[in-house]
Amino acid sequence: MYFNTEDINKIRKGYYSALYFNRAKTILLKEKNFKIVTMQIFQKNNKSVLCGVDEVLELLKVGTGYWEKNRWIDKFKELKVEHLYDGDIISSWQSVMHIIGPYMFFAHLESLYLGILARRTLIASNSKKIVDAAKGKQVIFFGDRFDDFKNQEGDGYAAHVGGINTVCTEAQARHWKGSVAGTIPHGLIAINNGDTVESTLQFAKHIKDRIIALVDFDNDCINTSLKVAKVLRQQLWGVRIDTAENLVDKSLERKTGKKYFGVNPTLVKLLRKTLDKNKFNNVKIIVSGGFNEDKIRYFEFNKTPVDIYGVGSALLKGINDFTADIVKVGDKNLAKYGRKYKKLWRNYSKRRRWSK
Repeated sequence: MYFNTEDINKIRKGYYSALYFNRAKTILLKEKNFKIVTMQIFQKNNKSVLCGVDEVLELLKVGTGYWEKNRWIDKFKELKVEHLYDGDIISSWQSVMHIIGPYMFFAHLESLYLGILARRTLIASNSKKIVDAAKGKQVIFFGDRFDDFKNQEGDGYAAHVGGINTVCTEAQARHWKGSVAGTIPHGLIAINNGDTVESTLQFAKHIKDRIIALVDFDNDCINTSLKVAKVLRQQLWGVRIDTAENLVDKSLERKTGKKYFGVNPTLVKLLRKTLDKNKFNNVKIIVSGGFNEDKIRYFEFNKTPVDIYGVGSALLKGINDFTADIVKVGDKNLAKYGRKYKKLWRNYSKRRRWSK
């Protein structure tokens, strides 16, 4: 379920709806206008990954109807909904959904279903681009800190539809029972007087999960990684580099005499070489901090020995707006100038079907 009882009550009362949609519903109800329309939904980006369809279907199920003397009259069964599926690849101006029925029953839901589709499709599309750039390497969705926490459940599902199978909060995994992963925060290292080894040992003692050390606290990733590896040995599953983009790692500057800022291919290659030289070939390297599609493609082009990419705000950026228009009233084609009825079609016969 996407909506709880409180959500449903607010949806039905038009709490989240633009005022003019609520006014249209009021007018139609008072005029007893039950004309059947075809509402057509589309977006303008090419090769987007459609997402949010399941959520919209539930929205229509719980929110279609009207109030009569403080009693909700459910009219969902009087709608016919034609739609594509979560995970479908869609083109610009391609119709993705037709809602057919008396407009008065669902006029107040337009703000909501367009917003759901816009948000989920944006994140699913961004996720697919990131996954493609990573060329099969694991990507972790670190989108928790870049937006309102109430978006996490839907965002995590959208990232999954886009191909990301690991997230960082339980909320993000709710709708698909996904894998939740993480290391330790810099804050824990700070509380332990800046001692990364001690913090990682505490992790190993109390947390039953893969042991991944965060190794950039002292801005000396190579030495810190070696210290942790020599203490934990085979227990250490991986190390994560999260060097700020305005810093040059001390290890790297000592070794090369050059200033390579942030997490960069030279630093990762040097870390991999050092770990292997000291017989820690099993230790994985996770990178995070400012990664987007272009940066990952750059790392892959340079054959950087990264095992896992952690990506955050890049997955939430951009626009993927949806638009809805009435294109038929009854059986008559009738739409605003420049819009017309389009049949639903799919780009690929072997589509990715995620709908429940």
